[in-house]
Amino acid sequence: MDGVRFAIGTLSVFPVRVTRVDRQVVGRAMVLAPAVGLVLGGVACLPLLLPGPPLLGAALALGLLAVLTRGLHLDGLADLADGLGSGKPAPQALDIMKKSDIGPFGVITLVLTLLIQATALSGLAPTTQAIALSGLGSTSLTTALSWLGPPALMTALSGIGPAALVTACVTGRLALTWACRSTVPAARPDGLGALVAGTVRPGAAWAATALALAAAAGLGLVAGQRMVYVLPLGVVAGLVAASLLLRHARRRLGGVTGDVLGALVETATATTLTICAVLG
Repeated sequence: MDGVRFAIGTLSVFPVRVTRVDRQVVGRAMVLAPAVGLVLGGVACLPLLLPGPPLLGAALALGLLAVLTRGLHLDGLADLADGLGSGKPAPQALDIMKKSDIGPFGVITLVLTLLIQATALSGLAPTTQAIALSGLGSTSLTTALSWLGPPALMTALSGIGPAALVTACVTGRLALTWACRSTVPAARPDGLGALVAGTVRPGAAWAATALALAAAAGLGLVAGQRMVYVLPLGVVAGLVAASLLLRHARRRLGGVTGDVLGALVETATATTLTICAVLG
């Protein structure tokens, strides 16, 4: 249970009491990270069920996801963009990443990433508004609110948008599992990166990936259409994008930091949503 507590406490805003922290516990937590992503995605997709423009629902969903994660991943993305964009050697780039302010590279990267995520997600949720409006077709207030009931809720949750967002959240945290495998060093001797780097065995990473792909296929079956193939493909694409960024960060910085890990989450999430929007 220590690994579960550490995973929840580190990757979400949910309050948990962590009583033990060592590399064994941290390794288990990073393997369990995709499960935390599953919960975060399930909660964050609730705004997609609200009536209104799909873009509004997507923006609210991504905003809620940022709140649920304390905005740590977005902050890491901005810091990494500033560090890599500076063109400085690794020591200076790492110093830039430790600063609390955000530079132009970070702002541009944040805006572009969130714009991609919101646009892709809004294009995947055209049916939720119709579901809500169908329940509002009566003059009775009770009937008007019945769209929030279990039948309509299950119908909405089985749509493409929620399934894609949950899959993207799982993929983002699965990128953490791979970034913490035993062959990846830390860029600094301290910090979150030093604590989690090298704690995951390759076999555990592959097992977590297999479970994530199976879950994505299951969500695809529920969502219908071609999503049974698209969602697993989105997982693979998200991992590929994250691995490319990780490779570049290792070459420039010498390893991973907490900021690198956050950037990997957002990169994998955005890539998965993009693949689902293009192919779904």
